[in-house]
Amino acid sequence: MSERILPRRARPRMAASYGISADESGMLAWAWVEDQLSRARNYWLCTVRADGRPHATPIWAVWYEGALYWGADPNSVKARNFTARPAVSLHLESGDEVVILEGVVQRGTTEAIAAEVGQRYTAKYGLAEGNLPTADAYYWLKPKVGMAWHESAFPTTATRFLFEG
Repeated sequence: MSERILPRRARPRMAASYGISADESGMLAWAWVEDQLSRARNYWLCTVRADGRPHATPIWAVWYEGALYWGADPNSVKARNFTARPAVSLHLESGDEVVILEGVVQRGTTEAIAAEVGQRYTAKYGLAEGNLPTADAYYWLKPKVGMAWHESAFPTTATRFLFEG
């Protein structure tokens, strides 16, 4: 995996009727988003099928060094979808503390990252080490764009995160 890149903050592009201010006051910090991604138990992964129909499925994952890692059977619907069409959207379960990521799924990682992610995965979900993916069986998402807000303080907290590179 390449060097970790921190995002630039901006306001989301939404219709004027949403009342999104151009002012930076109230925008969320990326550290808050990473905390939500680290603490979440379930993540909703949205892919596209070969015929263009959407597919959403919950996954277990670990946020590590700026990317979300998970394992999947390569023959599963989600894996077939993101192998053929790697652009995905992912969001957490809460509609009150919103975190949405968009990016391109990658497959495989280094043995060192797989070991670290495996330890975190085991601690988080209580899985036996024999049930963890091998380095080449991990999938990961490094976001290109993220959006987050507190529903109770929308639109003031509505924040878009843009990753360069």
